[in-house]
Amino acid sequence: MELKNWQHPYPLMLNLSGRSCLVVGGGPIAERKVRGLLAAGANVTVISEEFTTGIQAMAERTDVVLYRQTFDAAIVQASDKERFTLVIAATNQMDVNTQIALAAQAQGYLVSVVDQPELSSFILPSVVRRGKLVITVSTGGASPSAARKIAKEIDNAYGDEYEIYLDFLSETRLLIQQRVANKEARQHLFKDMLSWDVMSLIRNGTFEGWKKKFEIALQGASWMQQQETEEDELPTWSFIDEIG
Repeated sequence: MELKNWQHPYPLMLNLSGRSCLVVGGGPIAERKVRGLLAAGANVTVISEEFTTGIQAMAERTDVVLYRQTFDAAIVQASDKERFTLVIAATNQMDVNTQIALAAQAQGYLVSVVDQPELSSFILPSVVRRGKLVITVSTGGASPSAARKIAKEIDNAYGDEYEIYLDFLSETRLLIQQRVANKEARQHLFKDMLSWDVMSLIRNGTFEGWKKKFEIALQGASWMQQQETEEDELPTWSFIDEIG
């Protein structure tokens, strides 16, 4: 088996909503992996002879299936219709984890082996989430503890206000995309939005009142009344000065 070199990993955000994933293992580490997959909207199959109470509780959900058995390579040799998007080996036996990695990779699966990055085709980083904001930290398997420490520092630096801020930017961005046909004009508006000191409004509790004024002013903007923006009448945020 070829061991993986993590000198130049490729960062990736993966949409697992509604996709099938396999976790082999039933201990606390496996439980954390299952929770992370469920948070991403995945359907999770878990295989182990024993399960934590947390995993058993999660099995009450329709998107979690438990099989109380040892790992068998036949599990990953399913038809295309039953294929897993990714496989996580989270047992406490290195030889079993190696067996899982070999079987999964033989079928072309992405596989992560806990504490054995050299056997893995992907590594799960430490994650900080604030709504749409997702910050990940990875040391390429060199020190998961160091990654968690750095992630904790980031967690302390980025508060819940970033979730509100990004929701606002997302809503406004979608509206601009719907109303402004000119790509250059859209990019100019997006860039100007980032200069607004919205974060201080969120932190001092005045954001909701300001947002209502913003929405009223936005709906009254001339370029919002047009189906398409003319080249010589590019949209601006001129009303921002009026609402503060």
